[in-house]
This record gives sequence, C-alpha cells and structure tokens, in this order.
Amino acid sequence: MTAPLAFSLGEALPLSAARHPDKAAFLFPDGTEHSFALTNSRVNKLVSALQAQGIGRGDRLAVLALDSHRYVEIVLACLKLGAVYMPLNYRLMRPEVDVFLERGQAVALFHDARYADLLAGIADQHPSLRLVVEMETAFDGFVETGQDVEPPVVCQDRDLLGLAFTSGTTGTPKGVLQSQGMMKAIVEHGMITNQPRPDDIRYVAAPAFHVTGIAGLLGGVATGFTSLLLPQFDPKTVLGFMAEDRITGAFLVPTMISTLLQQPGVADHTYDRLRLIYYGAAPMSPTLLRRAMDVFDCDFLQLFGAGTEAGLQAFLTPEEHRLALAGRTELLGSIGRPGYGIALRLVDEDLNDVPVGEVGEIATRSDMVMDGYLDMPEETERAFAGGWFRAGDMAYRDKDGYLYLHGRKKDMIIRGGENIYPVEIETVLAEHPAVVQCAVVGVPDEHWGETVRAFVTAPSWTGTDEELAAELVELCRGRLARYKVPAEVVVREELPMNASGKILKRELRRTGS
Repeated sequence: MTAPLAFSLGEALPLSAARHPDKAAFLFPDGTEHSFALTNSRVNKLVSALQAQGIGRGDRLAVLALDSHRYVEIVLACLKLGAVYMPLNYRLMRPEVDVFLERGQAVALFHDARYADLLAGIADQHPSLRLVVEMETAFDGFVETGQDVEPPVVCQDRDLLGLAFTSGTTGTPKGVLQSQGMMKAIVEHGMITNQPRPDDIRYVAAPAFHVTGIAGLLGGVATGFTSLLLPQFDPKTVLGFMAEDRITGAFLVPTMISTLLQQPGVADHTYDRLRLIYYGAAPMSPTLLRRAMDVFDCDFLQLFGAGTEAGLQAFLTPEEHRLALAGRTELLGSIGRPGYGIALRLVDEDLNDVPVGEVGEIATRSDMVMDGYLDMPEETERAFAGGWFRAGDMAYRDKDGYLYLHGRKKDMIIRGGENIYPVEIETVLAEHPAVVQCAVVGVPDEHWGETVRAFVTAPSWTGTDEELAAELVELCRGRLARYKVPAEVVVREELPMNASGKILKRELRRTGS
C-alpha cells in the first residue's frame, strides 16, 4: 500500500487563492496590491518557465535582491517545483558571492539591477549557472513565457527547500540545509505564537534572505492575511503606515524599534489598529521596551531563537509583557520560556543540565531545526552533539522557568579568570537616555588576558564623547561588579550591522577603537 503524501507548503498559496482570490496578498509602498489569485497565477507561470529551462526538483536557485513580490514568487515556485532556493545576503561582495555560488552549485541566479556591475561575467565564471535573470528588466517577461497550470505536488518534508548561509557575526558563514519540514514547522509555529488573523495587514522587517523574513511572508500566504512589502526597512514609511492605521502587526528588530521611536511625531498618534509588535534577532533593553510599550500601546511578543539553524526556541508572550507592567518588571529582561514543540535544556561543556540560576548553553530539539551544514560534517556533528542542537547562546533559568540571556558563548569575555557576559553590561549601558545602540567586546590585555571595551551610539548627546564615556562608566560602577565595568567606552556615529539588524561584533574586535 502506498503511503499518502503529506501536505506540502507549496499547496498553501493555491488554497488561499481559492478561498479569497481577490484579497491582497501583498501591499506595496505606493498603495498598489497583488491579489492571492494573481500571485498564484504568476507563480504557476514561473514554475512552467523554469521547467522549460530544464530546472526542476533539487536544482538550486540563487537570489541576490532586496525584498519584492518577485523574490517571494521565486521561493513559492521552489515550493511547488521541489527546487532549492539560495538566498544571498544583499550586502555581499563579489568574492563572497562567487564562493557561495560555487559551494551551492546554483543553476540559476536572479538579481536586482543594482547588482549588475557587481555580477558582471558571473555566468562565465560559474559553469553550473544555466540561467541569469535581472529582476526589474527581465523577470516579468520570463514569467510570461510560462503557462498558468497548477503543477502536481512533489515537495515533501524531507526534501531540501533552502540553502542559506549564516550571517557570520561570529565566524565563517556556514551553508545551512533547511528542509521543507523545517520551514513548514517554523511557519506553523508562527501561526500559533504570532496570533495572525485573516483581516491582518502585517509587516516583517527581517529581509527575505533571512529565515525570519521569508517565514513571516509565507505565514501570510498560508493564513491568508496581507503582507506589506518594502524593499528595505524605512522608518518614515513604516511609521506612516502605522499612524494611518494600515498595519495591524509588525516584526521589528530592537534597533528598528529604537529608530521608530526617534521619528518626529511618533508619540502624536494612537495607533488604534496596531495589535501586535513582535520582536527578536537581538536583545532589547528593558528601558527601550518600556518606552515602546508606552508609545505604541499594543501587545508585544518577544521571539528568541537561532532562526537560520533552529527556528524559534523561546518566547515571552503578550500576557507576560502585561504581567511585567503589573509588577513583575524583571520579566522585561527575559527571553521567555519554550513553548509547544520545543524541548530546551541549559547545559555545561559536558552536556549536563545546569542548576536553576546558573548560566548554561541553550540546547534544543524541535521540528524547526536544520538538517546540518553543507559539506561540513564535523561542524554538523559538533552542533548536534548528544542529539541536541546548540548555537552557542548562553542563558540562566529562574525558579519559574523564565530564561535570561547572557550572550553568546563566543562573545564571553574572560578577565583575570572571571567570566563576563557582554549582555549584562549592554543592558546597563542601554539605560542611559542618550544611548541608542551599544555593544561590548573583549580586547586582549597583557595583564588581565582580556578587558572590557564598550561601543555606543548616542546621536542626541550634546556633550563631548569624553563626558558621555565618563557618565557611562559611572553608571556601570553603580550597577555592576568592578571587574565588569568597561575599561574603555568608544562613542561612534554608527555601529557595523548586518542586514538583519545584528551588530557585527567581529568587526568591532577587528577595527578596535
């Protein structure tokens, strides 16, 4: 007897198109829309056009582009075709693109016109490439060569869907093998935790090359709500949609929330239709969170995880945010607790559970975990030692099971034999009203081994850098053990960040002051 096929994530789009064909799947900055029916038709034609080029199941399609409906259509086509999409960070330089195309053996490359010079001669350099399409000038014409016929379901949970390269904030990027089962689990978990409704209009600020970004857009396709699509995060545009009551929910990185709160007139609106802001990808200081909750007056949901490799690992619910405002203020510093489908432990170097209150490494098991790293068996084995996935995130658990992040294992500073977790210091620095961004790293020291150096941005500060540094050191002295107080505070106009909004600490270590 032949076993029935499981539901494919590629079937979500035609299902939504059949249920509400005229409803907007995507809303664009100029107010125009693409309906679910139109989107499904374009994706079917794209699948047909790709098949005519001999591209099919298991083939890898690279994308180097800003967010657009065309980007999402490529991913949706891969879901229907059984192909693998390779999202490339749009901040890559040509040598990095060459490395990833070679490692991934992409057969097609879709790119924005802005990268034409960067990619000059790319097909000649990579024999695996059979198709190179510029998004703005050639994509729509290519789509129209195909036929609007619903393809048969071929993609199953065990099949590879995405080949994504890690952001490389702490080391060499790895090729992460993401199955359809992993992506389906992330989308379904988002439908549980992010509380979507069919009448929603939501904006996901994470770029589509990041699993958080594409999973959020696929969640809209599956649930049937409308997604606002912007090429990149633009605070003025996003705040405008919020103030006009056209957005009901948004995923934002803490630095983006901070930027929104600096916009003129941000406190002059009531944001009546905004129901939920969910945030993640980087720590948010309690001070920033309190201000955001006061200004936007909506529910807040914190998501924590190793998205590219392991999806969601813990979350702090809207109810727990309200509990914090009612007196449990310490919860504003928590990353929450694991939910349904997530097994989580805090372990030491030997994979033994650590006691309540002691810092350990987060280890998880769930259907949202990757299949491994491309051509890196030793790294894969290390990440899955003992059957649990570990990404190097350190935390401790209180008596009620709430987790409190202590940074990444690789970021830990060892000063004179004492372990220092940068997030402790960053939380204190962020309490200063002038500080917008902050990052703490360890720097080599002949006597102590390492000392603490802090980097901050403070665009509204009117004094000298030296005066601000002195205030911040004094603030830390009043809140932290002496050995944790920064030996140096560097004030900068901006800190290096990747496209997902994470501060690149490796760049700070490399460039020094």
